[in-house]
Amino acid sequence: MTTPTRRRMRSTSISLGITALMASSLTGCSSSADYAAVCVDPETEERVDDDQCDDDSDYDGSGTGFFWYYLAARSVVPGVGSTVSGGTYRGSTLNGSVQRGGLPTTGGSTVKSATTKGGFGGSSRGFG
Repeated sequence: MTTPTRRRMRSTSISLGITALMASSLTGCSSSADYAAVCVDPETEERVDDDQCDDDSDYDGSGTGFFWYYLAARSVVPGVGSTVSGGTYRGSTLNGSVQRGGLPTTGGSTVKSATTKGGFGGSSRGFG
C-alpha cells in the first residue's frame, strides 16, 4: 500500500523540482544589447520620438526625414529634444546586437542599463 504512494510522491516532487529549476534558469539570465538606437533629426542632431523612424536605412549625409542613431552600450541615452553625440548613423557597420527604440525618453541612463532584459522577452535584434 505505501509503495505506489511513495513512487507518486517522489515523481511529483522530482517534476516540481525540475520545473522550478528550469524556470529559474530561464528568467535568471539577463543580457543587454551591444548598441541601441534612438530616432534623430539629422539636420538638428536632436532626438525625436522613436515612432518617427519607420525603417532601418542608414543616413548617408543626404535626404530628409528621421533616422536611427546608434549608441554603444556605455553611452548615456539622450532625452527627447536633446542633442545626440558619440554615436553613428551607420548601423550597417556595427557588429553585435542592436535594439532600435525603447530607450527612456527622458534620457540619463546608459544604453546598457536601459536595455537589460530577462530570459522571457526583450526587443534586441541581431545585426551585422
